[in-house]
Amino acid sequence: MENSFLPQLHERNKKASSSFPDKESADDFVDQLFQFLFLPQTERNQAFSDLKKEYDSLKSYLSTLVYEVVPDGGKTQSITESFFNALPRVHSDLLKDAASIMKHDPAAKSVEEVIVAYPGFYAIAVYRLSHELYTLQVNLLPRLFTEYAHSKTGVDIHPGATIGEGFFIDHGTGVVIGETSIIGDRVRIYQAVTLGARSFPANDEGTLHRGLARHPIIEDDVVIYAGATLLGRITIGRNSIIGGNVWLTDNIPAGSIVDQARARRSPNFVPEEPIELALRGYE
Repeated sequence: MENSFLPQLHERNKKASSSFPDKESADDFVDQLFQFLFLPQTERNQAFSDLKKEYDSLKSYLSTLVYEVVPDGGKTQSITESFFNALPRVHSDLLKDAASIMKHDPAAKSVEEVIVAYPGFYAIAVYRLSHELYTLQVNLLPRLFTEYAHSKTGVDIHPGATIGEGFFIDHGTGVVIGETSIIGDRVRIYQAVTLGARSFPANDEGTLHRGLARHPIIEDDVVIYAGATLLGRITIGRNSIIGGNVWLTDNIPAGSIVDQARARRSPNFVPEEPIELALRGYE
């Protein structure tokens, strides 16, 4: 018997196609924008008119991509202008990220090497660009950007995450940072670290509640070593160190050192009031 629904499915997909940006074009735009932001000095010395032409071309490129998911000329133009107006700030934040990597990784020989060769930096760069679009409420496109970076680096950062200055991802492969994660300034994360959700609440019909704060809060100057898994809306206090392969589902006070065998406060951490550590498996 002929599958009569197939022609209808085809027509529906044709009508819906305008709401899906072209993935290859999205990938290409990300790479072109990254290269433009971090042009070698020799190329930065080219004529201003040539740079302006490339800048305008990138704006037009993004406008086309945004229009595919926000098919309103006025909104598309506004989003594109807002995004490009934010680029100087994003570029400044990325230079701080690169400087942090240079500072903390003895293998790095220069900031230029970090920018060109470090997968963690590339993933952070694409995240910061994607986050700008995410805050402008652009659908799909931010996810395409970060999934492209994920495919190239093994680092999976949701564009909805909030990440402070001087962020450092070393090696990168296997890092997962969930949508509602909040990360402070000067945080360092090593490979295979997960900032994930502990549970997924649903209603009586089994539909998941979306948009809930379900990922960790990492305060300033925290270091999280390879293989650590942090789940749920927990807070890791500033200046804490989380050891490799640790599994955490509880809050950690500031100045703590947590490893697989135990949890302890650093000698110079003096709490304002006694704090009980409820760390199952780490007493």
